[in-house]
Order: sequence, then structure tokens, then C-alpha cells
Amino acid sequence: MLNRFISQAVSAQGTTRRGFLKMSAGAAGGLILGGALRPTAAVAQTATDGLATPFVHVRPDNTVVVIVKHLDKGQGTATGLATLIADELDANAAQVTTEFAPANTGLYANTFLGVQGTGGSTAMPNSWQQYREAGATARAMFVAAAAESWGVDPAGITISNGQISDGSNTATLGDMAAAAARQSVPDSVTLKTPDEWVYIGKSFPRVDVARKTQGATDMFGMDVAMDGLAYAVSLRSPRFGGVLAGLDDAEARAMPGVIDVIQLPDRATVIAESTWQAIQARDALTAEWDFSEAESRGTEELRAEYTALLDQDGTVFEEATGSQAEATKVIEADYFFPYLAHTPMEPIDVTVLFDGAEATFWTGSQIQTLDQNIGAQVLGIDPGSVKIETLWGGGSFGRRAIYDSHYVAEAAMIAQAWLQAHGEARPIKLVWTREDDVRGGYYRPMHMHRVRAGLDADGNITSWEQRVVGQGIAIGTAFEQFMVNNGVDASSVEGLGQHSAYTIPGWSVDVHHPRVGVPVLWWRSVGHTHTAYVVETIMDELAEAAGADPVEFRLRYLTDPRARGVLELAADKAGPVPDGLTRGIAVHKSFGSYVAEIADVRIREDGTVKVEHVTCGVDCGVPINPSNIEAQIEGGLGYGLSAILREEITMSAGEVNQSNFYDYTPLRIADMPQVDVHIVQSTEAPTGIGEPGTPPIGPAVANAVRRATGKTVRELPFSLHGLA
Repeated sequence: MLNRFISQAVSAQGTTRRGFLKMSAGAAGGLILGGALRPTAAVAQTATDGLATPFVHVRPDNTVVVIVKHLDKGQGTATGLATLIADELDANAAQVTTEFAPANTGLYANTFLGVQGTGGSTAMPNSWQQYREAGATARAMFVAAAAESWGVDPAGITISNGQISDGSNTATLGDMAAAAARQSVPDSVTLKTPDEWVYIGKSFPRVDVARKTQGATDMFGMDVAMDGLAYAVSLRSPRFGGVLAGLDDAEARAMPGVIDVIQLPDRATVIAESTWQAIQARDALTAEWDFSEAESRGTEELRAEYTALLDQDGTVFEEATGSQAEATKVIEADYFFPYLAHTPMEPIDVTVLFDGAEATFWTGSQIQTLDQNIGAQVLGIDPGSVKIETLWGGGSFGRRAIYDSHYVAEAAMIAQAWLQAHGEARPIKLVWTREDDVRGGYYRPMHMHRVRAGLDADGNITSWEQRVVGQGIAIGTAFEQFMVNNGVDASSVEGLGQHSAYTIPGWSVDVHHPRVGVPVLWWRSVGHTHTAYVVETIMDELAEAAGADPVEFRLRYLTDPRARGVLELAADKAGPVPDGLTRGIAVHKSFGSYVAEIADVRIREDGTVKVEHVTCGVDCGVPINPSNIEAQIEGGLGYGLSAILREEITMSAGEVNQSNFYDYTPLRIADMPQVDVHIVQSTEAPTGIGEPGTPPIGPAVANAVRRATGKTVRELPFSLHGLA
């Protein structure tokens, strides 16, 4: 019921793509120059406080504050944006810090998405031009200020490492900040050429490392503390879609620290003086549930229904054209991919303060526009009366990029109920436990694939028929209007057919989107997690059937030179296969970036898999921060390896079986391979890097295992086959 309410609220805000763009106040173009860079009422400081534009503040104390419009959840976005500003401003890296932008779609929209939000590995690509121009504009204002102050020609002024000079006079950026604020914003600026870059493509220290390693207590949502703070923990239906039919809260109310118990349509929430007291009391609640509209099927029932759909024609996504040569060899295969949880290290949390007229939410907000609008809808106030205080996110992998802002809506409902019951505002922190998160839904959808691919007598691909069965993430949400085309949800087929780096003759794809009451969501690299696995394992089997080298066979069908480049780079750097290991190869394009991964694998005596070494070739356009690119490839690779080896969400009679890291088991450090990342020094505009490292690792490892055992793992995770 809560989810239905949220969906209605989102629809009321007009969240089609057209609606998003309208709300963005021209965000796709007008943010870069002109009035948007002028100090505005929303973000400006007075001239005596230094220069303040929406994207950069330079203070008299010589601090350069980069205003980060995207959530940084560990992927390094704040550092990347700071790099762009610092380079064009010619600041000293040591004087640069960051702050998260307020919720303001008109100023801070993601120019690719039309809303203020982070996702789809778009943070750096959509900010590349915008933030460099913001830095260059600020620099021009400092040059103009220095020229005016010193009475010299602007052409003779230089800025380097945060120091302004004309050869005779020197000043810091802080010294000249107030004067720069009085300058006119230039109509246009000239950006540096690559040979002039100081930080871009080289290095820039991460802006979050010191605080994290020193144990800062004010970075994350779980850190939020303030006078009068109460803590909320909810009891939710054990089946998705269940409604609260009865509640006995007497025992919970009598427990130490319990302040109140609030009933919502599909849950009950304990308010207490501490998180632990709230958890203990929540567990003492006795509830009766109405499951008449709940999802009551288990994994086996759903799998049987999906299997039956593999035998039926689906909605056509890609239709092969032209006659194809007759196949002399055919490979047929079915694949199964389970539901997957995101399990970020910091579970969901949000703190809310609502006084009846205005509200503030403190959380790792990934889509500020939605959080602001849905919070406002629930509370019955104008979005302008809702403030979103974006905090660092302790991981996400897609979990915080929620299309219905359900946890913000839940917090808003709790705050509203509290105000109605008690008549005064009080800050309340809603906390999901690890068990709440693992059992709470919004999973990577379960999928099945069927492929039939043929080779002619010369070992060339003649045809490729593929059927996909799985929930469409956008179907049934307000996003359906622009993410579903002719009945096909784009998230289920990305990386296939026309969206692949391969040009394969006779490639046809159709899709089934069964209706299941399990909430699903994008998960790091979304549909590429399963499409890449299928394509790359089939390609490997076709190569073997054709008697071809796996690299050479792929190159036949890689017409994209950037895809060819990363595969050739990885193959060259990998060298010969070490003794006792087998090698698997995969290459995939996702989010505009190209990644090839070559995995060297050992099969242990007990039959389990140890990935010893992975060599990666990466092309993500201009490598803004090579160190961060390496970290993201390593992290994405580890995340994908964790999933294929042992992770799965299963259900029995509609109830999730897993609950915590002991039965939803992520990769252990001992299982992490050595990873070598080789980056193409591209001149193309930057593309995403947070997700592209994830898709190739699964098929690369599977291909190595097949070469070692003769068996392709077609049902994940590997643990189902005793290979984890």
C-alpha cells in the first residue's frame, strides 16, 4: 500500500522524461554559463565572504569549496568534480574541499537525466564540460579582479598552484576572493587544452580519505546526531504486498526507552531513545497480516513459470533481417540468474524533522529531485518547503537510486504521524537493519535466457536467437513512460543486439516481462550483469566450436575500434597463461565505456574456484583520475565476482530466505584476485566507470572454468554447482 501511494505521488509530479526536463528548468543547457554561474540567492554569499557561484565558492581563508551536485557513495565523484574545478581554476589541491549541493533541480540537474540525481555512471560524463567551464569562469573573474586591483593588463596575469601573479604582485585566491565576486561573469571562456592539464588525467588526492581514515563522525546518515533525536525501526510484512491487519504492541510499549508505536497501512514503527531499544521493541511486536494481495510464490514456482515462458514467443526487441547461411553447428543453452540484493555497507537510513510547514531530510540522497518531491507529496507541502541535506553514502550499488523514494516517504509518514500524535516537531532517524535491507526487496531482477546460435562450415556465426524472461524494472512505475519502448524494458536487454559492441549476423531478441510482486531495482551495471554473461559465454563456446582463438574470434565481430582496442590491450598485457591455471576472456561495452577482462583461474582440490589474477583493459574516454579508475574497476570486478560465486536471494511461499552476511555471503578478502588495470589514453569525452568493471568478470571466470572442466556454468551462483 505504501508503494502504491508513492507511485501515485510520483505520477502527480509528472515524472515522465518530459516532466523531468520541465522540472529541470532547462538544466540540459542553461547551467553551464551566463546567469547560472552568477551568485544567486539560493547559493550566494556576500562579496565580503568571497566568490560564490553554484559550483565553486572561494573564501577569504583561501579555501576552494567545490559544490558537488552528485552523491558520492564511495565511487569518487566528489574527487572527480574537484579535479575539474581545480584544474581550470589553477587551485592548489591542498586548498580544495567539497560540499554537497542543496536540492535544486534548476541549478543542479544531471544534464543527461533531467533531474538532480546520480546513476547510470553519468556523474562525470554529464559534468565534464559543466564543471570545467565553472572553474575556468571563476579563474577569469580572479584574473579580472587582479588586473583591476593592480592596475595591470589582464594578459600579463598568471594563476598557478593557487597563486595569482603579474610578475611584481602576488596574491592567493583567498586574498582576491572578495574582489573577484564583484566582477562580471564572462560570456564565454577558453578551456585548457590537454597539454595544459595539471590534474586531469594525472592525479588528484581523494577529498574523503582523511576524514574516513580518521573516523569522522559526521559524514554518513548513520552518523547524524542532534538534540532530541529519536530513533525509528519498522516491522514490515514478511511478504511483499502484505497489509497490517492487527497489532499487539503492549509488550513493546512497556520496554525501556520506547516512546511510541506508530501504525502505518503496511507496517508498524517503534520510536525509541536509541536504535537498539527500537530494534528490541520492534522484535517484541506481534502482528497479523493480510496477504490477500501479497506475493506468495517462491523461487521454484517463479522459476517454473519463467521456464514455461522460454517456450513462448515474446515481445520482439531485435529482429534479424536478411537471409542467413545454413548452420552446420548449433549451440543451444538456457541460463538462470537469481534475485540479488545490493547490501551496501551502510544500510538505509534517513533522519527527518517536520514542523507542519517545512521539512528537512538528512540522508545519502541519490536522486534529490525525487526525494524532495515525494517527501513534499507525503507531507502535503510545497517541494520548496522540503530541504534535502545530502550526506556521504556508505555504498549504494543502485540501492539509493530509488524510483519511488520509499524510505524518504516512510520517514515522512512517520514524522507526520508523530506530529499529529504529539503536537510538536522532533527529529526522528529511521534505520533499516541489515536484515530489513536484505529482506526488503528492490533486488536485481531474476532472469532467464535461452540462446540458439549457429556456425556455418567455415566457423562463422550465421544466426543468434535469444529470448529473455525477467521483470522490467520500470514497468509499473512512473518511469515506465520513457524507459519502456513497445513493451520492452530497456534494462532487460541492454548489451544485446544493436546495443552490443558486436556486429553479429542474424541476431534476434524477444522478451517476456512477467508480473511479480517482488520490488526490483537497478543493481550495479543493471541488465549488463546478465546479458554480458550470456553473450560472452556463448561467444567462447562458438569460438571453440569454430576451432578459433577466443580473442581472434571476438575480433571478427567487434567492429567498434574502441572495443577491439581494450581486448587487444588486455590480451597483450596478460602474457602467457601461468602454469596450473586456466584462462577466460570477456569484453563488454556498458555506459559508454569498454572493458575487457582476462581471468586466470585455479580449480582447487575440493572443486572450488579461486580467481588468482585478472588483467583489465579499459577505455572510458579521457581518464580524469587514473587512480580512481583503477579503484572502480577493482571494486566493480570484486562486486561482480562476489555475485557470481555465491550470492542469491531466494523465496519460500513469498518470504525471503536470506537475512544477513552469514547466509547472503559476499566475497571475502582471501578470494579477491590480484587485479592489473591498463587504461587507454583516450581523447574521447569521459564516459562512466562506476559500473562497467562488473559485467565482464562473470563470463571471464565462467569461460576459464569451462576450459578447465568442460562445463559452462549456466545457473548462478557458482555455489549451486559446488564451485564457489
